[in-house]
Amino acid sequence: MTSLGVVFRPQLPPERLRALAREAEEAGLEELWLWEDCFLEGGVSAAAAALAWTERLRVGVGLLPVPLRNVAVTAMETATLYRLFPGRATVAVGHGVQDWMGQVGARAESPMTLLREHLDALRALLRGERVTTDGRYVKLDGVALDWPPSEAPGILTGATGPRTLRLAGEAADGTVLTASTTVEGVRRARRLIEEGRGSAGRTQERHRVVVYLHTTTGAGAEARLRAEIEADGGSATGELGVAGDADAVAEAVRRLADAGADSVVLQPTADEPDPEGFVRFAAEEVRPRLT
Repeated sequence: MTSLGVVFRPQLPPERLRALAREAEEAGLEELWLWEDCFLEGGVSAAAAALAWTERLRVGVGLLPVPLRNVAVTAMETATLYRLFPGRATVAVGHGVQDWMGQVGARAESPMTLLREHLDALRALLRGERVTTDGRYVKLDGVALDWPPSEAPGILTGATGPRTLRLAGEAADGTVLTASTTVEGVRRARRLIEEGRGSAGRTQERHRVVVYLHTTTGAGAEARLRAEIEADGGSATGELGVAGDADAVAEAVRRLADAGADSVVLQPTADEPDPEGFVRFAAEEVRPRLT
């Protein structure tokens, strides 16, 4: 069954996270997802806090921009999360927004090469291997984690274009798709991911696909959804989100699930007037309609 989550938007101040995470836990929501958008909030620090404040809630970081991070640091922080909170953390890495990477002097000439090298080294380190590599961007000399997870965790990557989607199939354990992904876009992503998995001989294990969904409800829902999508450069045609009651949202989630989504994460607008209420709406009204 497809799992349901909600995004904690980093436009909210960090001190709001505690109440929202506890609300998600008490309401029975399955997943809470966090972003490491520049220059708002740190993904790993926020995830650790949300996990510590709850007992059952699964927390995803989608995603950590690899140009900002030495892969050894990514591995250490990921391993720590997985050891402290077994089975409850999910980490995704990705290219990052290239303009932001340029702002901090971290823009890579070949983002694809960097992402592949980072994924290969990260997954090896989390398997407990000692890694030596001399890539274009990732260079390690006999590096091994003293405290790797007891079981190697699945690492996800963010992807939109066909080359990155194929790379996700080859080198990652799952993929995060943005809220700009239509139902047909999920099907297309699955096909491209499977092409990558096939070329790498990775046909046994399940590749997890997480999809964000622009979602609004309550007063002014349609207008807020339209403004959010247009602000992101999209066309508010009805394919890139859902505005309405729990029945409408549940139907949109089902369409994404039928297209190949393993997790659908409801993404409220940046100006959502009641974030805690949105969490309760997802858990108490939408989730029961999916079972």
